[in-house]
Amino acid sequence: MPYEWITPTGPDAPTAELHLWPYRSLLRRDFVVFISATALLIVVPLLAVIGSPVLWGLLPFFMIAVWGIWYALQRSYKDGEILEELCIWPDRMTLIHTDPRKGVQTWEANPYWVHVKIDRKNERIVNYLTLKGADREVELGRFLSEDERAALYDDLTKALRNLS
Repeated sequence: MPYEWITPTGPDAPTAELHLWPYRSLLRRDFVVFISATALLIVVPLLAVIGSPVLWGLLPFFMIAVWGIWYALQRSYKDGEILEELCIWPDRMTLIHTDPRKGVQTWEANPYWVHVKIDRKNERIVNYLTLKGADREVELGRFLSEDERAALYDDLTKALRNLS
């Protein structure tokens, strides 16, 4: 699961802490292998036209293709640096959403008044998970899959129940 519960230690540490992040299917070391294999597969057809003027006509398109794949994967890695931290104390609850493009967004409420809601029949997003408190409703784990949001809902309601 792309989230984990952490048991913090220390005098001012929260009772429970949850970290959420997007799933990564392609690791950095696999990125190098993938780009190398793609470049190699693109170069193989060019071997047939080495020494002819056709090579210079095809080469820019092959280079643009490799660059496009590299750029798309780098952008995907940048988008995947999203991190959500949910900290629960007996008297307050904070959510810090860190996005490399949008910056840091925070939300704070009293856990006694926080309602964890899941909309299982939402038309666009199945198992849409939100936290409502302090006159504001925030989305939690928008990058998680349907099953992961349902499991997170169960975990989060248990954690809040154990707090009270």
